[in-house]
Amino acid sequence: MGEESWYCVEVVGFVGHENVRAEHETTFEITKERDLTPKGDCIIGVKANKALRDFSDCFKRLARSSSTRIHVVIVSEDGLVDVVSGWGSEGLTYEDPIRIIVRRSSYVSGNTAAVRADKAARDLSRALINSLRGGSKAVAIFIAARSQRAVNDGVRE
Repeated sequence: MGEESWYCVEVVGFVGHENVRAEHETTFEITKERDLTPKGDCIIGVKANKALRDFSDCFKRLARSSSTRIHVVIVSEDGLVDVVSGWGSEGLTYEDPIRIIVRRSSYVSGNTAAVRADKAARDLSRALINSLRGGSKAVAIFIAARSQRAVNDGVRE
């Protein structure tokens, strides 16, 4: 039996939009949708090149464990950066073909990428949000890393 990876990385390219408000208190979202209305106060980017359904099996497997940390490094084309850290959960399905949502709560649905995150849309760097509002390109680098203790203890979830 081969050794399973304790980490996996996904890179999601997207662009900002003039209606990016990033005022939501509990989530942030990146979507494949091409447009954004002002009502989408959790959305930080549109025209994503992938959604949760497109993530690798390795990433999905790791994300379905509560001992996995999920970090999201958001980088705009002008070099602005913010980092969000959350957790995986046994209930994550990664089945949404359009959206990627990171949540502060423990709520899980088909569009949830991580739960119990330390930031939501309103907590992200305002310089980064302003850049996205100006239409800049960006990437979100999702890193799933299983706790080394869980790996050493042979935990299989």
